[in-house]
Amino acid sequence: MKKSVKDLKILFNADEVLKRTKELAEEINRDFGIDEDLTVICVLKGSSIFCCDLIKYLKMPVQLEFIKVSSYGNEQKSSGNVKALDLTLPILEGKNVIIVEDIIDTGCTLKFLCDMIQRTHAPKHLGIITFLNKKIARITDIQPDYYGFEIDDKFVVGYGLDYEGYFRNLPYIGYFPD
Repeated sequence: MKKSVKDLKILFNADEVLKRTKELAEEINRDFGIDEDLTVICVLKGSSIFCCDLIKYLKMPVQLEFIKVSSYGNEQKSSGNVKALDLTLPILEGKNVIIVEDIIDTGCTLKFLCDMIQRTHAPKHLGIITFLNKKIARITDIQPDYYGFEIDDKFVVGYGLDYEGYFRNLPYIGYFPD
């Protein structure tokens, strides 16, 4: 059965989403200051909208990089198996780095990325920011340094998150009721 926008229930409206994104940027500005460079790694595709909005409000010099991994495919739950699709990154040794994720549920994707970056790049600081934190689904010890909202075990779409490639363009976070 095809899902439609009219079936969605709004969890966080567009104003709440933008307000929280700005607050997160201010937290990062406060913690890192404006004098040190920050490399932001956007995990494609889901975090792209959040990441682009977030970096608009960062005050330090920002280098933006992209990385592509997958643990969902077309499913509504993470498979737990992370597939590396494109892990090309610049030299990060000795740099402040933040990975930007759309949602952390099991934590498998972030665990994979953090371990890989620590092992192969040796950054000065490696942080994690996620827009949505689904702690209830966590099976790893990964915890974000920053997060927008904590959510229950719902499959959510909007603001970059998708269902079979659709709904990323919505300016809010919604879910399909059971």
